[in-house]
Amino acid sequence: MATITVHTAAERPDLWEAGSQAPSVWPEYNTHGDVLSQWWGQLDKELAEFQFVLYDEDAGSVLAQGFTGPLTWTGQVEALPDGIDSAIEMIFAQHRSHAPVSALCALAAEIPRQGRGRGLATEILAGMRTIGERHGLRHLIAPVRPSEKERYPLTPIENYVRWRRADGQLLDPWLRVHERLGAKVATPLPRSLRITGTVAEWESWTRLAFPESGDYVFPAGLATVRIDRSADLGSYWEPNVWLIHPEIGA
Repeated sequence: MATITVHTAAERPDLWEAGSQAPSVWPEYNTHGDVLSQWWGQLDKELAEFQFVLYDEDAGSVLAQGFTGPLTWTGQVEALPDGIDSAIEMIFAQHRSHAPVSALCALAAEIPRQGRGRGLATEILAGMRTIGERHGLRHLIAPVRPSEKERYPLTPIENYVRWRRADGQLLDPWLRVHERLGAKVATPLPRSLRITGTVAEWESWTRLAFPESGDYVFPAGLATVRIDRSADLGSYWEPNVWLIHPEIGA
C-alpha cells in the first residue's frame, strides 16, 4: 500500500513542476477556454497554496495534481456561480481584492491515465478537503466535468445528471465518486465553459473537417460545437454539474 502525501505548489514547487511535466489528461480542444485559459496559468503563481500534488513517498513519484481556489459562497444553491468560467473569475477577483472567502472550489483533478483505477480520485478529493481545512474554509464545491458525458453529447446535461444504474448509483463514474463521498448534485450547468475558435482551429483541435455550417458531434466533446463558416467561427459551451460536498470538518 503506497504512502500518499499532499504537498502544495507553495511547499514543494519541485514536485509541482514534476507533476506539470506529465502529458495532458485533457482533449486538445478543452485547453482553449476563452475565460479559463486566461487564468489557468496564474493559479500556481497567485494561489500556489491551493494547488497540490499527491505524492507517493515509497516510489518517489507524483501521482496526480489538484487545482482549487477559494471564494465566498453563502451556502445557498442559487448563489453558486454560473459555471467554471464565472467561478475562476470570482476566485481571482476576490483574491486580488482580499475579500473574505468561505468555500474551496475544486477546479480540476488531473490523474494520468496510467494512474487511474487506483483510488486516486478519492484521494485527490480528500486532498482538497485537507487544503480547505488548512485555510479554515467551510465548504467544498465542484463544477464537475462528467467523465462519460462524451458518450452522450446530444443529451441535455439536465437529463444526464439524473441517470442512474440499476443499483441506484449515478451512471457517470466521476459524479459517482463525488456522491460516494457524500456530495449532492446541485445544479446542472449547460453553459459552464466557453470555447471559441476559428474553423481551422477547431479542425485542428478535433482532427475533423467541418465542410459546412451547422452543429457537429466531435471526439471527446460533451456537447456539440456550432460551426459558422461565414463568420469563420466555431463555438462550444461545455456543460458541467455543481456538486456540493459535506461541510469541511463536519
